[in-house]
Amino acid sequence: MTEDTENRASVPGGECDGTCQENTAPADSTAGQEESAAQEPAADDNPDVNGRCGDDEEPCACEGEETDGEKEESEGSGEPCSGETAAAGDEASALAEENGKLKKDIEALDGQLKKQQEIHIRTVAEYDNYRKRTEREKMSVYADATAAAVKEILTVEDNLARALEQKECTAEDMRKGVEMVEKQMRKALEKLGVTEMGCKGDKFDPALHNAVSHIEDEDIEENTIAEVFQKGYMLGGKVVRHAMVQVAN
Repeated sequence: MTEDTENRASVPGGECDGTCQENTAPADSTAGQEESAAQEPAADDNPDVNGRCGDDEEPCACEGEETDGEKEESEGSGEPCSGETAAAGDEASALAEENGKLKKDIEALDGQLKKQQEIHIRTVAEYDNYRKRTEREKMSVYADATAAAVKEILTVEDNLARALEQKECTAEDMRKGVEMVEKQMRKALEKLGVTEMGCKGDKFDPALHNAVSHIEDEDIEENTIAEVFQKGYMLGGKVVRHAMVQVAN
């Protein structure tokens, strides 16, 4: 049997219309292409060397690079990076240190305030005691000075009392007794530091003298005391009583 006869026998009906050989070749070619496709991996599954996946040429999410979705997720998560965490920790430690210093300063100021309050209270108490002590001393000094003055005058009063006890005495004896008492009184005033002022012939001084009258006299200089009606006295530079005088114009 020849080759053409075998081909015709394989076709149903035992007849071949001349296309059997042509159909056989394409079928073999298609089977070879399917086998090669099965052996080679799909192009869409493996990225090319340029980082492109498949024929759409879109960048792949390669290792070490974040996609837009991952970036948005990392940004939206709100978790600070390590640098921000370290900065926040340093700021917190600095604030804590400053707060500790402020507390120490406040404690020191409180101590100073309490000390000043104690000093103020002690000063007020000391001043009050000083004021009371000064008042007592002033009253004591006044009493002592009065007692010293009265003591000097009491001798004068004693002599006056003795003079009045004399039942029978002449006018001359009485005069002598009064003169002695007057001298004794001057000595007592001198001991107390009291001095007379406003004598006849002195220049008139309105700070020391009180002019109660004026007189025209050519023999007396102008603004001179012509007559003394009442003596004046001074004690330690202070006027105790102004002299009552008559002044010549």
